Amino acid sequence: MVCKTEIQQPVAEEISLPKVLHALSDPVRMEIVLKIARAGEVACGAFDIPMPKSTLSHHFRVLRESGVVASRREGNELMNYLRSEDLEARFPGVLEAIIAAGKTSSIERG
Repeated sequence: MVCKTEIQQPVAEEISLPKVLHALSDPVRMEIVLKIARAGEVACGAFDIPMPKSTLSHHFRVLRESGVVASRREGNELMNYLRSEDLEARFPGVLEAIIAAGKTSSIERG
């Protein structure tokens, strides 16, 4: 899967808590964030989520535009990584707490 070529990402000062929380309120986006948190950086094509490419692209766009993840081009792939430093600077402890809660929820689901 190849993500869209246009990469819109807010600067750190533009990241807002309501947008971050909205982005993380979706289970698919939370799954994406947890995978990136485990791996550090993940190509768009490495996500084995059973849904149309257009829908998955939408989820990546929401995460990028909220400031939760950033993407960089590497050859034909977009590599995705968490904006941990920016989020920690803006909202100390929030991302860590959300990831910990997400991991707990994943374990409970099986």
